[in-house]
Amino acid sequence: MSDKRDYYEVLGVPRDASEGVIASAYRKLAIKYHPDSNPDDEDAVTHFKEAAEAYEILSDAEKRAGYDQYGFAAVEGRGFQYGSVEDIFEAFGDIFGGGMFGDLFGGGRSRRRRQRRGADVRCDVTLDLEEAAEGVTKLITFRRHELCETCEGSGNKPGSEPQTCRRCGGQGQVVQSAGILRVQTTCPSCQGAGAITVDPCQSCRGEGRIAADVDLTISIPGGVDTGNRVRISGQGEPSSDGGAPGDCYCFVEVRSHDLFEREGPDLLLQLPISYSQAALGATLEVPTLNGPDELKIPAGTQSGSHFQLKGRGIPELKSGRNGDLIVRTYIEVPAKVNRQQKELLQQLAELEQDHVTPDRKSFLKKLRDYFAL
Repeated sequence: MSDKRDYYEVLGVPRDASEGVIASAYRKLAIKYHPDSNPDDEDAVTHFKEAAEAYEILSDAEKRAGYDQYGFAAVEGRGFQYGSVEDIFEAFGDIFGGGMFGDLFGGGRSRRRRQRRGADVRCDVTLDLEEAAEGVTKLITFRRHELCETCEGSGNKPGSEPQTCRRCGGQGQVVQSAGILRVQTTCPSCQGAGAITVDPCQSCRGEGRIAADVDLTISIPGGVDTGNRVRISGQGEPSSDGGAPGDCYCFVEVRSHDLFEREGPDLLLQLPISYSQAALGATLEVPTLNGPDELKIPAGTQSGSHFQLKGRGIPELKSGRNGDLIVRTYIEVPAKVNRQQKELLQQLAELEQDHVTPDRKSFLKKLRDYFAL
């Protein structure tokens, strides 16, 4: 079952309405829902297309008779197909310039053809963690099209002239009729240029543009991370019909660091400490992105403890607030010990047998209970 509304219902007329009544009803709806009167209103666009389709069928005696007898099945595929909002703006650019609509919406003047914006281009840049944190100026290289210097972008061989397009008469657009509608579209022969190149430029082969490498110095703000992109406005592809150029998007990748792991604006540092430093406490020098800093390790520090150095991380990209440096300690066991160290460790081991630490005592009790089962 079709989800379309009945055409008579769309126009708000009875099934025996005359052609004049149908035309009058459509005129009111077209004026009410025309895109020029309802900018950025998707519901208005839907109603505008719906009314146009209903009028096209009911204003044609043959199509109306088939619709009255068999419904939508009789007219399926016979109506004009309307697309997106952009299609409506282009297709109906001249609809209110005459005929039943008089001088409404533009006083009989055709809408100027919409200029297309140039395409965007992409480039990539790789930064060190320090560069990503502080911000940096980088020279980037990317590829885009430039206007051909030989023909100055015309696509024609110097000294030659393009021929006026015969299909559109140099207008760049052609007009077709669909019922009362005058549908204006880009000329398929000249692609809207109004002229056809007959003697193309040898340098650009008639394209008017040549691919070239572009070197550009850009500023990258502090706080960027892998996956972020920096927009360079107006540095993309030029428009093919005089519109604004596209943009260049520079995608960032940050290299991994030998010391620091990044977690958003925070940095994580794995810091090895000795058993004696963990047991007795110590003041250690730790690295940061801005130079060394001191960190106090309290006596009795356990492996896996975390310490926080406020504001020694990376600035957040939006707020500019610096993250923190998170230092996680782990006790490093020496792979080799000398004779004196060995003797001292043996004495310590003997002391630990007489004075067992609370954690070790708890573990030994659990061990005895387990084997007693």
